[in-house]
Formats: sequence, structure tokens, C-alpha cells
Amino acid sequence: MKLALFSHCAIDTIILNGSTFEQIGGAACYGGITARNFNFNVDLYTKFGKDFPVQYLTRDNIHFENALSDKPTTRFEINITSSDRTLKLLNECEPIEYFTINSDCTLITPIFHEISYELFEKIKKDSTFTLIDPQGFLRQVDSEKNVFLKNTELDLSKVNAIKVNPEESQRIVSGTNDEMMLALQKKGIEYIIFTNKTEVSLLVKDKIYSITLPNKEIYDSTGIGDIFCSTFCCTMLKEKDFLWALCFAGGSAQAALDSKQIGLQKIPKKNVVETNASYFYNLVKYRSI
Repeated sequence: MKLALFSHCAIDTIILNGSTFEQIGGAACYGGITARNFNFNVDLYTKFGKDFPVQYLTRDNIHFENALSDKPTTRFEINITSSDRTLKLLNECEPIEYFTINSDCTLITPIFHEISYELFEKIKKDSTFTLIDPQGFLRQVDSEKNVFLKNTELDLSKVNAIKVNPEESQRIVSGTNDEMMLALQKKGIEYIIFTNKTEVSLLVKDKIYSITLPNKEIYDSTGIGDIFCSTFCCTMLKEKDFLWALCFAGGSAQAALDSKQIGLQKIPKKNVVETNASYFYNLVKYRSI
């Protein structure tokens, strides 16, 4: 099976507990390598500069074309305090170019403006199953390049699944958490994934299914959402079961957090994810809405 992934690669400066780490990142890397761990082929649609160590993609046999840019790679400074993060944009690479998709699933997870609205529409038209993490569509920067979220109109038709947190949801729809999930569903999305720190919920039809990640100390949370989304896509395609997809995605995020690793080193192996998924499957709660 094959996953098409649209996102920039990045080079992140992570500030954690007073220490600074420069790490390869971006949803392209976190999501792509995660999918490869699930034995998916990956077509990556991205852009990066000559400063990006491309071996982080080639060593995992991630396929990409026309990715090299004359502009330097997108860079962020990420300051992490417990489960909270602040971002500063240090550099922005050029936008992603369009190529015809030939895959079983498409993951759209921009990190900062690399996907135009025109490209977004073309991707949706060519995709058979589409999951979007809209964070990069919502992000703006102030005069000092600090990243904040802005209210944004997004055409979410032809999107099968979306992953959002409360802050992101509020920039697309309004209301309580339940009301925002229902508002997103009314836009035609079948699977609404709502992450609120350790609480993960999935709205399908008239029921909300929920799991709680164990309340442990959060270390480097960079890329956790990308690992989650990629795992959800891969499991949906293989198992055709949204509950298993939820539990595998939660299990993948938990395994990454449990590793206490920085950057790409936190991406979990499949066997660890499977163990966590079985644990969560027996603890899923649900309620009607």
C-alpha cells in the first residue's frame, strides 16, 4: 500500500528544559518514516534546501521528486514547557509543486503555507482517502516571526478525516468542543479526530469514541501529531476499522512520548505500537452526541 504525504521537511531548533537541540523534523519526516515503519510505500511531496540532510529520507526509502529548492529549508525554533509549545519561524522554503497522485491514501499536513488553496483542491480531487491536519493553513507570524493561529476559511469538502485540537478548531468553527466537532462533521467530514492534550476523541456519525493517554511527564512533543496522523491513515487502510485506527494512532503517540527521545528518534517501532493499541482497545469509551 502507498501513502502520499504533502508537507515540508524542516530543521527544528528545540529548546527543552534549558537545553537546545537542532533536529531534522517537519510532518514530511515524522509522518513519512512512521508510514514506512508500517510497511507502506511513501510518495513525499515536499521542498527542502541544500542545507537539508537528505539521507534522513533516502535511508528509509521514501520516494520524492523535484524536492530540492534554491531556498534554504523551512526552520522553526520550538520552545517546549511541559505540554505547551511556542514556535518562531526562522526560515520558509518555497511552496510545494503539484504532481498527480497515485496512492491509496493522502495525508495533507502543512507546517507553514507550503500548500496553496489551489493545490489543496487538486489534491482532494485526485485522492481516494484524505486526512488533513490543518495547522499549517492556520498559522501566521507577527513582526518578530512568532507563530500564532488565525481564523481561516477552509473548504473541507472531499476530506475524509481531520485532526484538530481545541485551539485549531476555534479558528475554523466555533462553540464548545462537542459543538465544534459537530460543526466540522457538517462540512462533510466522516472522521473528526479531536486531541486535547492526553484526551483523544473520534466523532463518527452520532457517537464520540475516546481514549486517554496515560498521564505521564511530557518530554519532546514535536512531531507527535504527525506520527498520530500517519498511523491513523495506515491503520484505516489496512484494517478498515476506525476504532483500531484510533487505538493504533493513540498507541503510536504514547510510544513516542514514552521513548523520552528528541526529534525523529522518538518515532516508534510497529511492535510497540501494536502492544499499546491492544491496551487502548479494551479501554475505549463512547457516548452518543
